[in-house]
Amino acid sequence: MIEIICSGIGGQGVLVAGMVLADIAMEDGKNVSWYPSYGFEMRGGAANCEVKIGDEDLMSPYCLEPDILLTMSESAIDTFEERLKPGGVLLVNSSLVSKDRKYRDDIKVFKVPATEIANELDNHRGTNIIMLGALAGASDLYDEDHVRAGMEHYFGKKGKNNPKNVEAFNAGVEAAQAQK
Repeated sequence: MIEIICSGIGGQGVLVAGMVLADIAMEDGKNVSWYPSYGFEMRGGAANCEVKIGDEDLMSPYCLEPDILLTMSESAIDTFEERLKPGGVLLVNSSLVSKDRKYRDDIKVFKVPATEIANELDNHRGTNIIMLGALAGASDLYDEDHVRAGMEHYFGKKGKNNPKNVEAFNAGVEAAQAQK
């Protein structure tokens, strides 16, 4: 079983990133849970989702020791870094996190300037897609081509195909792979 937490601030698309991962797993025939949590203020408040993917029955949607933590804000790291299992993958939107921040030494940290990349690509709403690409490039969850196709399928079902998403996703993959 794989446990993933996507966390940040409302409006950054962390719930969508988690939903894309859950949708990919469902399409693959896996057992999946997607458990969102967000403050009543929505935009600007804390937001996260916990995603569990496995072949076996999932007894609880709660991620006790996530394998992967995708963070879009410093507060997300503060909240969830300690729960990340040793050897786990921490993805950091380094555009919004202090350069001096210290991380645990028993995890793999990938710093991706996702907000800066999104601005360079003129895709300001693509920060979460860049981080999704970084997840594909940094982890062994799925092959990056599989995640890219799954992302396109997810948005296609909603009638929201956006060519800029592929560009953002690819930039995230490249940013993570440059740190391997």
